[in-house]
Amino acid sequence: MQQKIAHRTKKHNQKDTTPAPSIILCRPQMGENIGAAARAMLNFELTDLRIVAPRDGWPNERADATASGAFDVMPEPRIFDTLKEAISDIHFTIATSARRRDMVKPVYNPVNAMNELLTRAGNNQKTGIVFGAERTGLTNEEISLCQALMNVPTNPDFASLNLSQSVMLGAYEWHKIAKSNDYSQSEPPALNPNDSFPAPQGEISSFIERLENDLEKRRFFRTPEMKPTVMVNIRNIFTRTDITDQELRTLHGILSALRGNKTGK
Repeated sequence: MQQKIAHRTKKHNQKDTTPAPSIILCRPQMGENIGAAARAMLNFELTDLRIVAPRDGWPNERADATASGAFDVMPEPRIFDTLKEAISDIHFTIATSARRRDMVKPVYNPVNAMNELLTRAGNNQKTGIVFGAERTGLTNEEISLCQALMNVPTNPDFASLNLSQSVMLGAYEWHKIAKSNDYSQSEPPALNPNDSFPAPQGEISSFIERLENDLEKRRFFRTPEMKPTVMVNIRNIFTRTDITDQELRTLHGILSALRGNKTGK
């Protein structure tokens, strides 16, 4: 559930810019890293910060101190209990990881990742970049909620990046490409006005929850221990493709028909 936070007086006036990705910090441990990440974001004109389950709560004095005034200029960060809630209105998310995972997902370097986000923003899609906790990174379950991975080519013998360094790297590449307007508008192809629009992640999550409940009732999961792994695989099937709102309605209709209920969910 999104939490309410105290209003902070802003010193800036809003201006229209190239649609920018949201930055989602998942389970950050240190307020200093949150503040440094916000400072890095504002350096490169990113302002939508979403924080999932911060270890030390929110508001955070150490985050304020490290942000060097960024929180006075940016909109208030939004605080969520889960990653699923934080990305519910976003159409395409890229998860950051220091290592390749045993998942079938597109893997981008930072330049290609920002090209992808900018192209999708040009098609009126909301985008986001998801960063994991400082010590552990993102879990496989969290990554399964995202459509792609971004892997930074670092020293293979020392791949440790600070959270704010990772945010700055992505923000810099986004800003550089956005300001140059030098990104492909052909991949993926622009959506035709008559085409269905990609479904927001919240609607995809709702469908997967419905599917999980139906599978549970029909004893699909042979043992309780296998269920988490199977559900990660199922989520990856639906999140690595640009499933549209029309396709999602069709899938709901299929589940309803299998239930013997052809008139609704």
